[in-house]
Amino acid sequence: MQDVKQLTVNAIRVLSAEAIEKAKSGHPGMPLGAAPIGYSIFSNMTFNPKDTAFDNRDRFVLSAGHASMLDYSLYYLFGFGLKKEDIMNFRQLGARTAGHPEYGVCPGVETSTGPLGQGVANAVGMAIAENYLAEKFNKEGFPIVDHYTYALCGDGCMQEGIENEAASLAGSLKLGKLIVFYDDNDITIEGDTDITFTEDVGKRHEALGWQVIKVADANDLNALNRAIKKAKAEKEKPSLIIVKSEIGYGSPLQGKASCHGAPLGAENLAALKKNLDWNYEPFDVPKEVFSHCKRFGTKGKKAEKAWKELFKAYSEKYPEEAKEYLVWKNRELPDLKNIEELWQFEKDDASRGYGATVLNKLANYVPFLIGGSADLAPANKSNIKSRGDYSATTKNGSNMHFGIREHAMAAICNGIYLHGGLLPYCATFAVFSDYMKNAMRMSAIMDIPVTYILTHDSIGVGEDGPTHQPIEHLAGLRAMPNLKVYRPADGRETAAAWISAITGKDPSCLFLSRQTLPMLFGTGKEAFKGGYVLSDSNKKTPDIILMASGSEVNLIVKAKEELAKENIDARVVSMPCMEDFEKQSKAYKESVLPSKVTARVAVEAGASMPWFKYVGINGKVVGIDEFGASAPAARLFEKYGFTVENVVVKAKEVLGK
Repeated sequence: MQDVKQLTVNAIRVLSAEAIEKAKSGHPGMPLGAAPIGYSIFSNMTFNPKDTAFDNRDRFVLSAGHASMLDYSLYYLFGFGLKKEDIMNFRQLGARTAGHPEYGVCPGVETSTGPLGQGVANAVGMAIAENYLAEKFNKEGFPIVDHYTYALCGDGCMQEGIENEAASLAGSLKLGKLIVFYDDNDITIEGDTDITFTEDVGKRHEALGWQVIKVADANDLNALNRAIKKAKAEKEKPSLIIVKSEIGYGSPLQGKASCHGAPLGAENLAALKKNLDWNYEPFDVPKEVFSHCKRFGTKGKKAEKAWKELFKAYSEKYPEEAKEYLVWKNRELPDLKNIEELWQFEKDDASRGYGATVLNKLANYVPFLIGGSADLAPANKSNIKSRGDYSATTKNGSNMHFGIREHAMAAICNGIYLHGGLLPYCATFAVFSDYMKNAMRMSAIMDIPVTYILTHDSIGVGEDGPTHQPIEHLAGLRAMPNLKVYRPADGRETAAAWISAITGKDPSCLFLSRQTLPMLFGTGKEAFKGGYVLSDSNKKTPDIILMASGSEVNLIVKAKEELAKENIDARVVSMPCMEDFEKQSKAYKESVLPSKVTARVAVEAGASMPWFKYVGINGKVVGIDEFGASAPAARLFEKYGFTVENVVVKAKEVLGK
């Protein structure tokens, strides 16, 4: 008769294989091989399946998201609210058990993991958040923030560059409560990893400042438990537990790449059950497995009760800190829109400078704001001057130094947000958003309000040349669902962009200029609508509509003045955020861009594509659909037609004059 622990491991294996077989889609190899790892993690974690948002729970991230049935089997058996029908409905439309784990869809899932390596970086972010909040709120005898972050990854995650970036930062920050399991089965889709991946992963991580623990056999539950105990004992280094496993364990395809990303097939599934001595109907699990797994949930329920009692005592002894903790936990924001100082500026500045002014004022009202840059803070102007730096030795600073690690930076910010208690932002040059795109996309999929500061927003970068001048980036990011893209024209529009970003539910990009932009008459809270009439015509119906974003708004304001000299009456529309404009009522959009006015010109120092929706078939776009050149910014704007004279010419062409 099987030991209940082994029976539970086999239940994870069979449920995973059965669900994948029923769906005719999925990745059975890793769930079969790594089932003992998953079981060991869950049997050592602190969690309450009846309250998946328990503050002091341990976090678990399945970075190898293709092995999602391992996740679902664990959540099902350990009582997180999944039902047998959910397992049977794997990968079907509307199922809680999607192809890759999805945050907010399946109970217990802490983050959406799809692209390999993202989950490891998310876990680093969660560990940073735990570390930061513990430093902020813990008092002697009151460890109210005290938990671990676990992640499980495979060979694919280890080969992605983002994992190395994230691991490097984690080692530098001495994140001792981060425990990453590496399911080392030596197989990827194309076959044995020897053809591409022969590095010593353990030595690499030791060099990055990690404790490395090796387990020779994934099926040795005692060895896995010892490894976790050793990892927890190390306080100064994150731990990597390298576990040798066999992909597809127990099936005739054991050790073969063919079981990585395809169902086993009916015959191989039957053989698996026979090899594991599994004699139950499809999707049935013996009661003793559920009873066994329930013990861990009960233990977690007691842990939550004890934590609540601890927090009550903390509240009595440190009432102000406890009150502040709840503000941070709930990310409670004041009415930022009506704080007048956020809208006040002393001088004309680049929008990156306006952004710095707003950020530093916001820091006085949003204490849980945390962020930094990929080694470009002086250029991005992303530092909060009133706060110190966060590092391994100064854990109470709000300014993160991510190093030159854009890939990991964005994904780490996702993890910081998902942990709870903090509101993260990160910064780099707009052109380097390409390095961050996967993580930004995951922010958008999960609908989490991470703020991305992207400065040097156009050919205005100047002498650095085409490699550093964003052209297609605005268009590309605007095409991403659930992502708000702001390109403000002056300080007040920048304030609106920042406030909208941190009070919204979606991630946001702030495209900010290197060059100075003057404060414009008429800007302000109307910018929250995404697009608005900045300067109207003198007629009831304008002759032409000029529209722009960012640095080009001042250009069309001046073009309106020149057109007026020739009795051409123009309306000026500032469009800092197309996404917010599209959320407005049909009537409002019609009031800004009346359909009967077909003479329209849009101006933006970027790809012209997004603007055709607004200028229509009869309109023109002054954009740039080629790479830039190395020259002073003023020369480049002239070269590519971003001048008052050219806008006037285009307006006349549209009007047939």
